[in-house]
Amino acid sequence: MMAAGGRWLAGLTLAALLTGCQTLRRGDLLFHASPQGNHITDVTPGMLDHVAIYLGDGLVVEALPRKGVTISELPVVLSREDGCYYRGRVQGADRRHSTERALRYRGLPYDSLYLEGNDAVYCSELVVMSIVDSEGRRLLGQVPMTFCDSTGRIGSYWQQLYSRHGMRVPEGAPGSNPSELAQRKGVIIKKLKR
Repeated sequence: MMAAGGRWLAGLTLAALLTGCQTLRRGDLLFHASPQGNHITDVTPGMLDHVAIYLGDGLVVEALPRKGVTISELPVVLSREDGCYYRGRVQGADRRHSTERALRYRGLPYDSLYLEGNDAVYCSELVVMSIVDSEGRRLLGQVPMTFCDSTGRIGSYWQQLYSRHGMRVPEGAPGSNPSELAQRKGVIIKKLKR
């Protein structure tokens, strides 16, 4: 689905994350790694396919297909899928301003076409729009997206998706994805304490 570059992250079990929730702080990012892969991980480096923002008090704000930008309970998020979860911290982020900003997008629909500048939001777009410093400046910018798989071809899933909407695949358009965000300078990924 998106930007070039990346790295593989070691596994973190659901049990370890559930017992280590006390190490999550308001404004932390929660990354999900898919063990089987999917249409997103087919065209992005690594296996990260979702990212959300921890609000504190056991709540998470995230953009989900069919639900849009919504508030979820942390245990529900962590038990939703197979795979591993990681905590990400963005250096220089103002936790209060970032989470307040993320909450402004609550109720917007999910952007299944991954286009910037419309009235719908996908998961990593929510993070890019929300994480700010104490001056309100965004800390995570957009990058050119790619929908190409490891062979350099645009994946059939993406061709069919955009074709159904009478569009060309927006190869190179500005955007983001979870794997690309996790490898940014200033984003620190760590296992949660057991």
